[in-house]
Amino acid sequence: MATSPLASQPGLFETGAGDGLPAPVSRHPRANRETRLGGTLVAYEFQRGQRRTIGLSVGPQGLSVRAPRWTPLAEVDALVQRKADWVLAKLRQLRQASRLAPAAIEWREGAVIPYLGRSLALALAPEHRFDGAGAALDGERLLLALARDAGPDQLRDTAQAWLMREARRIFLQRLDHFAPRLGVRYRSLKLSSAATRWGSASADGGIRLNWRLVHLSLEMIDYVVAHELSHLREMNHSPDFWGVVASVLPDYDLRRQALRRVRLAP
Repeated sequence: MATSPLASQPGLFETGAGDGLPAPVSRHPRANRETRLGGTLVAYEFQRGQRRTIGLSVGPQGLSVRAPRWTPLAEVDALVQRKADWVLAKLRQLRQASRLAPAAIEWREGAVIPYLGRSLALALAPEHRFDGAGAALDGERLLLALARDAGPDQLRDTAQAWLMREARRIFLQRLDHFAPRLGVRYRSLKLSSAATRWGSASADGGIRLNWRLVHLSLEMIDYVVAHELSHLREMNHSPDFWGVVASVLPDYDLRRQALRRVRLAP
């Protein structure tokens, strides 16, 4: 599909009706060309330079394309179209990870909380006990075994207790998935409530992960899990360390950039 010039406009992701992925429009703030990839209009930054091949990169600002000075635009257009699935997948990852948790949650029935990158609405279900767990997932709702007149503190404590149980369950699954692939063994998992740190690893095999990661997509959780397990082989951030991370997550840098944009409510 042919591309056309367009004036640069700010804004990485612009949504149309609904909140489906990928976004209807992805616009790089320095965009000077655009193309339609499937159902998504992608406005991207295009530059020529002293290089031998056409290069595509997707970052927090959107798609950037670099090409040799002599390359015909038709050849650039054709490559962008051939890489459409890859470009849209990366844009989708960034958009999903950039969704911020609410600055504050009003703890009441109908309030929305983030869970694995999607939204759950809180619903009171006083007729249930959920085997002592206090809450249970029901589609896009989190049912809370609380009385109709339950106060905000009860809703918060019950919902967060469920989220923390889910966090431990999911983190253990992902640790068990990545540990053998990285050739390491972890000794223990502890949940953290740190305000600024997603995780840590100790030389004795202990892993600490922030329970609030359960608010984010599995792609973001996997990055933090793989990152901390990789420290059991390299207790540093050297090129060797990043090579270990890349062995199981080749796109780790994209996930790392996306995670840096996330701010979660306490």
